[in-house]
Amino acid sequence: MGREGLREVTSSCFGCSELKACLEAALSTRQGLALRLEALDRGGPVGIVGRVKHWSERKELVRRMKAKEGK
Repeated sequence: MGREGLREVTSSCFGCSELKACLEAALSTRQGLALRLEALDRGGPVGIVGRVKHWSERKELVRRMKAKEGK
């Protein structure tokens, strides 16, 4: 978290060879899944296919969050 309470990646991260693995690990945590869920909810679905895709992605994120709670 940055000074303003926003999530941010420091400039030193961009030169790191493990950037991708590090970000993937961060996004697979419960907090990371919640962040992904927030981002998904910000962008509303468009059309029938969009709604089904949105529902499916949201369902998977919630399922993964619940699995993290159980551990």
